[in-house]
Amino acid sequence: MATAELIKHVAKRIAITKETGNQIVVIVSAMGDTTDELINLASRVSRNPSSRELDVLLSTGEIVSSTLLTLALHDMGYKAISLSGAQAGIKTDAVYSRARILNVDSKRVVKELERGNIVIVAGFQGVTQEMDVTTLGRGGSDTTAVALAASLNAEVCQIYTDVEGVYTADPRVVLEARRLPRISYEEMLEMAIYGAKVIHPRAVELGELFKIPIFVASSFTDKPGTLIYGEAAMELINKVKSVTYDLDVAKITIIGVPDRPGIAAAIFGALAENGISVDTIVQNASIQNITDLTFTINRGILPQAMEVVAPICELIKAKDCIGDSQLGKVSIVGTGMQNTPGYASRMFSALAERGINIQLITTSDIRITCIIAEDRIEDAVRALHQTFELEIE
Repeated sequence: MATAELIKHVAKRIAITKETGNQIVVIVSAMGDTTDELINLASRVSRNPSSRELDVLLSTGEIVSSTLLTLALHDMGYKAISLSGAQAGIKTDAVYSRARILNVDSKRVVKELERGNIVIVAGFQGVTQEMDVTTLGRGGSDTTAVALAASLNAEVCQIYTDVEGVYTADPRVVLEARRLPRISYEEMLEMAIYGAKVIHPRAVELGELFKIPIFVASSFTDKPGTLIYGEAAMELINKVKSVTYDLDVAKITIIGVPDRPGIAAAIFGALAENGISVDTIVQNASIQNITDLTFTINRGILPQAMEVVAPICELIKAKDCIGDSQLGKVSIVGTGMQNTPGYASRMFSALAERGINIQLITTSDIRITCIIAEDRIEDAVRALHQTFELEIE
């Protein structure tokens, strides 16, 4: 949707689908870098823009896209109508810039479909009970799409983007990366949370909750995409499905923490009160009732988190508080790894052979993640992709 020509291309693709006899609802995102440009513009006119007004401003990007696409379809002779998130019935809470969808009242959408219209909905936005405009956060158009699909009992939610599907690794880093024809909701959710940018995690969560298959494919080609659905295939020979990475990582280590009840609650309670989410948490074994506590956060909020934690460290008489933003996460993801011996050791050995030091480790039933130096991330991704032979079907 970045240019007028690409909008016309999208319109042609919609027209082809319409000609097969389908009723179609299309959710669009903003054109190109519109959202970033609007944020920059707001910062130039206000040192501290109101979160409410900023959401109203940012929502206009998708309004522009939806109306331009509708006009392109009109020009091709198709009946179409554009709707804002509010008009499409997207109801949210009042947490500006990262609102969550509470429910979808799709009566207007259904009415327009019954009139024979192709319905073009502005993604990334909704409206509160007080009719204030909200935005859903980065990747929010994916979430809008799956939420509407669930409300309409759609057969499938198709997400067209700038990649040809979900890959075994980032193809910009691993040239041998292979497109996955299908993947389970659970695996895709772990991949999305731990670095794969192809779809927003909240969209995957909604897809799994409402059993809506999600098909991810390229807007620019007709090549097969990836279907996200149901359960993973049973008893795969290679349990690892993909290698993901994330550079939005920072670490805070509090050294010399008194090991007594209430200390962790004081630290993480203060972070929560300031809206700071924590990912990995590691506490060393206590020696003489003194321990070290380490946790990771998003890189951009490291200064804010240090401001929150520093006075608590003084209060509890910790020896030091150290922040590090030169880190990244690398993960292997796949159903069944936990119940199959050897995957962790193979991962750690592959990193060790290339001289990559592991600072922290975190796991789930279907994922193993290592926190390592930022400048070794791409080496790690290539090493793990090769070690688990993901280039081979």
